Amino acid sequence: MTILNAPTITRVWSATLLAVVLGGCTMASSYTRPDMPMAVTWPSGEAYKTETAKADQKSLAEVPWREFFVEPRLQKVIELALANNRDLRVAALTIEKTRAQYRIQRADLLPTVNGTAGATIQRTPADLSSNGQARISEQYNVGLGVSNYELDLFGRLQSLKDQALEQYLATEEAQKSAQISLIAEVANAWLTLAADRERLKIARDTLASQQDYYQLIKHRYDAGITSALDLHQAQTAVDTARVDIARYTTLLAQDQNALGLLVGKAVPAELLPVELGAITALQEVPVGLQSDVLLKRPDILAAEHRLKGANANIGAARAAFFPRIGLSASFGTASADLSGLFQPGSLAWNFMPQISVPLFDTGRNIAGLDVSKAEREMAVAQYEKAIQSAFREVADALAQRGTINDQLTAQQSLTDATAESHRLSQARYDKGIDSYLNVIVAQRALYVAQQNLITVRLARLNNQTTTYKVLGGGAS
Repeated sequence: MTILNAPTITRVWSATLLAVVLGGCTMASSYTRPDMPMAVTWPSGEAYKTETAKADQKSLAEVPWREFFVEPRLQKVIELALANNRDLRVAALTIEKTRAQYRIQRADLLPTVNGTAGATIQRTPADLSSNGQARISEQYNVGLGVSNYELDLFGRLQSLKDQALEQYLATEEAQKSAQISLIAEVANAWLTLAADRERLKIARDTLASQQDYYQLIKHRYDAGITSALDLHQAQTAVDTARVDIARYTTLLAQDQNALGLLVGKAVPAELLPVELGAITALQEVPVGLQSDVLLKRPDILAAEHRLKGANANIGAARAAFFPRIGLSASFGTASADLSGLFQPGSLAWNFMPQISVPLFDTGRNIAGLDVSKAEREMAVAQYEKAIQSAFREVADALAQRGTINDQLTAQQSLTDATAESHRLSQARYDKGIDSYLNVIVAQRALYVAQQNLITVRLARLNNQTTTYKVLGGGAS
């Protein structure tokens, strides 16, 4: 009966254990986060309103979206989008893909044990047989085996595993970024629909009043009281309102189509907005934090994970300069008779270590290391560009935020004054003091002022949504 030598067993498992222990070591450089490529504080100037941060103030990344978008109908529309948007679904599936890729890479750190069973039945003809007679030989075996397991003494596999992990974490952050962007896009599309509905209502109200006035002037014209010029000017006002009604009707249909695409399905009518003026869909958000709050934005976190992955790749490239040790081994039972398997004396094993030392590769490994270093520098530049782009987005949002309330106040005052001018012009025409042209001009000015007021209101709400998005508003 053959007995496996105890010291041999000890050496085999000691080598395997050493590989597992050393597998946690890599030759990658220690990661250090690059310095912020932008100023610590937000821009200041005439367009910006300075805000003082409170001691307990949370960043927007810690504010769930439901605490910001407080309109119940809008909340339900956003929930539908999060459940049905196809781009977000692809982002979630990408996470599953990269998670599986990471698990594949991690599995390389441990040996793969395969169970094997086989049989070989062979007939040897007489002229090839050693005794001059034809014979049939049989061989059966059952066992466990490890094939080409690499002892990760220099951290090559560990570095590749770390790179796969960072890629997986980057896709997770990218999915969060996509979700935040989707929430903001849905909110803006919903608010745009509300604004266009209000614009259509104003156009219809204007058409109704102009049609009434047209009929009055037509009666005066038929009675010879007023001129044909006044009649045609009144007709012009009616036709202008009709053109705007047709235009806003088209915009409404397009707004609903855009919202339906974002949501991933048709939005129920009861969840659609009516008018913009009555909506208080958003909470005011504090901004008085330093610019390092941008480091919590998911897209910047994703860029940093990609940078860490590129840094880990350098460890794998460096490890390529050192020997690779592979192990193949099997342990089981073999016999010339099927009935002899698992009988005393049928024990069979083999152990085949192999070492590969790079001696001459025409510069392949050096070039591989240069590539990995260049990729890391590219990742640093992309990380810094992501921060710079985020800073610019926040600065733009803050510039509009600092002036939008003044613009809204001024536009409201302009609309009120224009409404009064229109009322006075109409009264003067009715008394025969002014021509109808002055009424048309005043009416058109009022109509434009009302439409511009809706535009400014929408811009203010969109700015709140954009501010929430660019400061990394919470996706949960």
